[in-house]
Amino acid sequence: MARRTKIVATLGPATDEPGVLERVIRAGVDVVRLNFSHGEADTHKWRADCVRNLSREMGRHVGILVDLQGPKIRIARFRDDMRVHLVAGTRFDLDTQHPPDQGDDHQVGCHYADLPHDVSPGDVLLLDDGRIVLEVDAIEASRVICRVQIGGVLSSYKGINKQGGGLSAAALTDKDRADIKTAAAIDADFLAVSFPRSADDIKEARVLLRAAGGDAGLVAKIERCEALEPGVIEAIIDASDAIMVARGDLGVEIGDARLPWVQKDLIKMARHRDRAVITATQMMESMILNPMPTRAEVFDVANAVIDGTDAVMLSAETASGSYPDKAVESMHRICLQAETHPVLQHSHHRLDETFDRVDEAIAMAAMYVANHLPVKAIGALTETGYTPLWMSRISSGIPIYALTRHEKTCRKVTLYRGVYPLSFDPGCEIDETRLYRQILDEFVKRDLLKKGDLVVLTRGDIRGIRGSTNAMKIVRTGEQ
Repeated sequence: MARRTKIVATLGPATDEPGVLERVIRAGVDVVRLNFSHGEADTHKWRADCVRNLSREMGRHVGILVDLQGPKIRIARFRDDMRVHLVAGTRFDLDTQHPPDQGDDHQVGCHYADLPHDVSPGDVLLLDDGRIVLEVDAIEASRVICRVQIGGVLSSYKGINKQGGGLSAAALTDKDRADIKTAAAIDADFLAVSFPRSADDIKEARVLLRAAGGDAGLVAKIERCEALEPGVIEAIIDASDAIMVARGDLGVEIGDARLPWVQKDLIKMARHRDRAVITATQMMESMILNPMPTRAEVFDVANAVIDGTDAVMLSAETASGSYPDKAVESMHRICLQAETHPVLQHSHHRLDETFDRVDEAIAMAAMYVANHLPVKAIGALTETGYTPLWMSRISSGIPIYALTRHEKTCRKVTLYRGVYPLSFDPGCEIDETRLYRQILDEFVKRDLLKKGDLVVLTRGDIRGIRGSTNAMKIVRTGEQ
């Protein structure tokens, strides 16, 4: 049985080891993530080339997602890279003018120059993903005077969040603008924008990407509290091609207790608005060091699958962990089992709505028919991948095959739940009967169907035109 939920794996030093990337791809990765918060442009280009070469050798389609770093809201460096122990009740200052490599037990520099303007006495700052909690007592010029609420060990370059959000750093930095050009140069399939505050951040990234010659899908990483405001989150989703529930910084800003329900709501909103969604951060973090996940991690992955996420993501588990391929194998196994839950076999998505586009109406009609007949597969002839995307918003156990002559479209649909790319070019001069015969022969040749299986096929009367899907046909393999 094919897995419907897609797996995104982050590349890094661990996958650079000989043979590891090949094992990771064979284990079932659908999309690889290049994390531009670490590493140089040349390293990312080399990794992208390795992925393309290996996937070509294996006959696989693997998407590439470039993840921009976003604003660097971090403390600076401690003297001699020492680790300090902060004690609850003591004073500790953050100073944007302090020498960047001279932090000590009492103070540390800060790379974010606007911090003194963005906070007020009584605000709570969370360092190192919330492990250290500081309350702001006062602001004196460039210095933010704090009292330690929850102490612990703190090392250099840890991140800073403000509880409840409100740090005004722009989503796109000068580094991001340069990295967007790199993403276009490596022909990335997806571009993730970190810390967007509004739809304008996504629109700006899209303009910059198009100007650089790229056509990747835009992924909005939801990790700021203010991005969740009514009206704002809907606009961000609509401006994007997909969203990522980035649970690290988001959880710090809104609080861990609120995070599970926000995740469920974001997945539901994205699917309803015909956008893909990735669930990310610490999904199987124990596997950085261990060959098996914890029971809590198994539940976490399974719950995201049952909620309807398109993809689940591995970060350090594959980038720097000891068992990259085992992490993918474990996630594959968990997703497969979770997908057998009956709630995922039926859907009421948009049953009571009308449609503005013919191709979208055909996609919905095809899924309705498939869910009410003993259909074994759905084949969608597609130029852009939009028809199979719309189909994938309907919960179903029926595989959706995106038949396309475009390699870019094959890689694009690697993110869509339950959609499998198939390179297929019937040529220009071919009648309808021969076209359907070619499609069915392709399915049988690949052992995807057997004689007598019922199939739903969609296509456009005019091939090569985007958005032209206007026909649906129900056929049976082995019949003329």
